[in-house]
Amino acid sequence: MAEQQIKVAVLGGGSFGTALSSIAADNGAAVRQWMRDAALVEQINREHRNGRYLPDYAINPAVQASTDMQAVLEGAELVLIAIPSKAFRQVVQTAKQWLRPEQILVSTTKGIESDSFMLMSQVLEQETGFAHIGVIAGPNLASEIADKQLTATVVASADAQTRTRVQQVLSCGYFRVYASSDRHGVELGGALKNIYAIAAGMAAALGMGENTRSMLMTRALAEMSRFAVAQGANPMTFLGLSGVGDLIVTCSSSLSRNYRVGYAMGEGRTLEEAVDALGQVAEGVNTVRLVCAKAAEIGVYMPLAEGLERVLFQGVPAKQMAVGLMTGEQSSDVEFVLPRSEVKKAHQRSAGSEHKGERP
Repeated sequence: MAEQQIKVAVLGGGSFGTALSSIAADNGAAVRQWMRDAALVEQINREHRNGRYLPDYAINPAVQASTDMQAVLEGAELVLIAIPSKAFRQVVQTAKQWLRPEQILVSTTKGIESDSFMLMSQVLEQETGFAHIGVIAGPNLASEIADKQLTATVVASADAQTRTRVQQVLSCGYFRVYASSDRHGVELGGALKNIYAIAAGMAAALGMGENTRSMLMTRALAEMSRFAVAQGANPMTFLGLSGVGDLIVTCSSSLSRNYRVGYAMGEGRTLEEAVDALGQVAEGVNTVRLVCAKAAEIGVYMPLAEGLERVLFQGVPAKQMAVGLMTGEQSSDVEFVLPRSEVKKAHQRSAGSEHKGERP
């Protein structure tokens, strides 16, 4: 007897949600994608193209777009939520009446909620109380996924069913899905790296070289993991795709929205001008302020994030911040050095989570 076709719902009409919709349809899933914009829905259904976010990408014709959230969610086994953090809770609250406890809910949003300092999977958990909740994060520039460039991502969840189902639905020849049980660490990595992408864009616009970028990324990784460990995450997670992997791509690529905002400011534009020119949400702008406030509250040393906040919101010139940034940095290079016995245990844990259920 043939396996029943899995039904997938995608909430959000942006670039990443659109790319994931098409991949799931390529893999044989019945995919419905919800968005508010009726004109965009009509274009996707008629032309199989998202002219606003991925104009050159041929979407699988089986993807059905709709403004009717109930119709999109009805019967879906897997729900991917690709909504900017600012509107995330509101969309989940609207969707709640049509969600069921047996559904798998997965956030693809790399951001932090302003009022609560909650990550998106925590919002999902609070709003629904469901058991099957996960996140997707990693070095995933949507335009490269659309070009079918070889890409890897991580699905993170304490729930094995969630990890396995996402791997089955989204793994393909060019999109490789790894698994992790450290949902908190993976999600924090995805949110925090946006801060440092803005700083990297500024540094590039100011003419700083590869040595500077390498230093920036390495110290950013130390800062990210320092903050995440204080929040209960596993530092080893930051050696994976959602940590160092995502940090590298977002600090190195002009395709990164946060990098582009930083670059524009490094050229002398105001924050408002830089964001307006982008025309999309750059999650890092919101994240900088939130993370700096939380770091001050819990006593975590984050000089890069604090320096960036001064440029973004206090009018300090980018060049002045860049020159003075590293002078107060602490001198230790690697901060989380485990005893030999712990290294062995951590390696065993990592082998059992990030690679468990991995498809070749």
